[in-house]
Amino acid sequence: MKKLLITLLMAAGLSANAAEQFVKGADVGWLPQMEATGYKFYNKHGKEQDALQILKDYGINTIRLRTWVNPSDDRASGHNSKDETVAMALRAQKMGMRIMLNFHYSDSWADPQQQRKPAAWVGHDFTQLKQDVYDYTHDVMSAMKKAGVTPEWVQVGNETRTGMLYPEGHTDNWPQLAQLINQGYDAVKAVSPSSKVVLHLDRGQDKQWFRTWFDNAQANGARYDVIGLSYYPYWLDGRPDYTQSIDALAANMNDLAARYGKEVMVVEVGGEDTQPQNTYDMLMAVQRKVREVPHGKGQGVIYWEPLGARSWSHYELSAWGADGRPTRAMDAFLDSL
Repeated sequence: MKKLLITLLMAAGLSANAAEQFVKGADVGWLPQMEATGYKFYNKHGKEQDALQILKDYGINTIRLRTWVNPSDDRASGHNSKDETVAMALRAQKMGMRIMLNFHYSDSWADPQQQRKPAAWVGHDFTQLKQDVYDYTHDVMSAMKKAGVTPEWVQVGNETRTGMLYPEGHTDNWPQLAQLINQGYDAVKAVSPSSKVVLHLDRGQDKQWFRTWFDNAQANGARYDVIGLSYYPYWLDGRPDYTQSIDALAANMNDLAARYGKEVMVVEVGGEDTQPQNTYDMLMAVQRKVREVPHGKGQGVIYWEPLGARSWSHYELSAWGADGRPTRAMDAFLDSL
């Protein structure tokens, strides 16, 4: 089997080491509060087990965690404080997992619909806002370092299609947005030079949008190492099947790697929990397309959030069933090369 794997990798232009390094990830930002509310996780055999161990047994080698500035204790839209995130990162690292840290620069969700400033930063002028970004990023990274955790990747902003920290960091003002990005970049590198900084947009199948955004990033001197993409066919207009957009995702990733010379990674993906076979098929296809990005620049795939069972979260795109067990979808991380 090992010899066959190496042969297949060589045919694809990859080394065996590249296969071992391919990211198979899970975002588990909800896990601390799920455990705090008494939710129990069961493996596919129905045995209660640590959630991260279940993920690891499915081939997951990377854990993605979000951090919020001053979050509430709301079950679904709170938690993810610095201390909670550091503790979860340490727990995952001790299990041999790689870590991606995701700065939202908000007290709660940051995405294309909402990029609200943390309450403590409201009213600050732009000079102070830049310092806020640097100081907060440096503080969280320093806490990680003190705990013995080295995040391999760090996102500066989450799904920043129209920018972050509105209104100052909106894409309507690219010179200011680039400055905010660079404050985060510099703070990350000051604490952990080896960590790769990720800039992340949604709608990963939209090549023109990514080109426009990263052309502007380049023109304004924004610094980063990796391009992160979200890919959710379920949320596209009409909720089409992934087969209608997977080739567009591949074309975009190939274009990004060639145009900007950067590594690319699908940092968020998910499919409907009630259609586990379709989600399995999609995950297999996405992993294959990422591996096919030329020159080994396709780094991996991270599911958001496989553990977030609908019975607890009311979220439609987990990979966990009402019985507390993983669905068929999770087999894709075992069955892909």
